[in-house]
Amino acid sequence: MATWKIDPSHSEITFKVKHLVISTVSGKFTEFEGSLEAEQQDFSDAKIQFSAKIDSITTGNEQRDGHLKSPDFFDAAGHPAMTFRSTSLSPISGSDYTLTGDLTIRGTTKPVTLKAEFGGTQVDFYGNTVAGFELTGKINRQDFGLTWAAVTEAGGVVVSDEVKLAINVELIKQA
Repeated sequence: MATWKIDPSHSEITFKVKHLVISTVSGKFTEFEGSLEAEQQDFSDAKIQFSAKIDSITTGNEQRDGHLKSPDFFDAAGHPAMTFRSTSLSPISGSDYTLTGDLTIRGTTKPVTLKAEFGGTQVDFYGNTVAGFELTGKINRQDFGLTWAAVTEAGGVVVSDEVKLAINVELIKQA
């Protein structure tokens, strides 16, 4: 059994959400950790776990970040972490996989499915074996209790329910 840990300096956890239906706001989590355990070289039997610190959310706007950390959205004080635990990593073809697992946000756990692209493995400058994955998917924020909503005077939705996820991770094989 091989254990791999996320290298946070070469990984990013980002999201995009529509604002006023006409533009997109991007954000990211800057503090996170995760691991992958697998016996198979192709990672088809991988068990993956991940957590991100809600207080590390940043969108480039301090006021918006404060609102996202508040009970209106993530409630960082009451629910300090977002977690993911895989149930399967299934090869589709070539480097494409489907990653399925349980995502917990704000105390609510729901199954999610993400597209995963395996970038391969490489040996870095320090002799470590590293592996790369790019994950994409969508969730509905309402499913996780992120129900804050507002409507403009003209009837426009301020924040969409759909959130696009883009996660790039580099994992280091542990000795």
